[in-house]
Amino acid sequence: MENRKIGTLLIILAGCFWGSMGIFVRKLGAEGFDSIQIVSIRVTLAALAFLLILFIKDRSGFKISLRDIPLFLGLGFGSILFFTVCYFTAINMMSLSTAAILLYTSPIWIMLMSVIFFHEKLTGRKLFALAAAFGGCVLISGISGGGMTVTGLLVGLGSGIGYGLYSILGTIALKRYSSYTVTAYTFLFAAIGSLMICRPGEMYGRFASSDHPAGLILFCFLTAFITAVIPFLAYTLGLSSVEASKAGILATIEPMVATLFGVLIFKEPLTILSCLGILMILSSVIILNIKD
Repeated sequence: MENRKIGTLLIILAGCFWGSMGIFVRKLGAEGFDSIQIVSIRVTLAALAFLLILFIKDRSGFKISLRDIPLFLGLGFGSILFFTVCYFTAINMMSLSTAAILLYTSPIWIMLMSVIFFHEKLTGRKLFALAAAFGGCVLISGISGGGMTVTGLLVGLGSGIGYGLYSILGTIALKRYSSYTVTAYTFLFAAIGSLMICRPGEMYGRFASSDHPAGLILFCFLTAFITAVIPFLAYTLGLSSVEASKAGILATIEPMVATLFGVLIFKEPLTILSCLGILMILSSVIILNIKD
């Protein structure tokens, strides 16, 4: 029971850190980096950090079975890289709010895959919390279907499926390896994939032409640490004691935190619908954690 409580707190903590991503993405975007390059900076530096953590904590964790390489390829390419590329592509194809809503279909996919692969019970409480969490995300993101196409819909749903896949494959990997090994190899493969599509020469030119290259590099490390290293390590640790379907719903606290950051830092307006959405997400977290 105590482990589940700690796991729940770790997953909520991960959602809070993910919610700060907009601050860093906007800053790097202002420096001239495009979305894919920001993704590459984030996952590559995070990979270095996770490999260093693994080296310090457990050097034997570098040993993995050859038969598990497809599992880590799925985590790195099929989840982390796939969902971010799909998400940023969806942003360019439709409104930001619609792309966000499609991304946060992820708890639905996690719950369905958990029932199929892990035989988790589909309880009324989970379904109610799922509905409240998804409804809250819709209200916070805004209800808009502008610019929606069949291709855009499929790409947007792909981001949600890829996002949810981390919980499923991560749960499988954690039965065989420590959380440090899982995060290190996941981000190593994601980084390799991102470097193939981010146009590294152009990205290097951004650093070389910057008026403050040292400060920019430091900010990039800070971005990776706050939006990837801390939250993914916390989420992966949490998955070891919390059901994947429950973890997916708890992580929907991210858009709530992102909204609050927008209000506090960027002076964005806080609407009545956003407030209602925040209350619905908090309700889903409470529903999942009250005793029978």
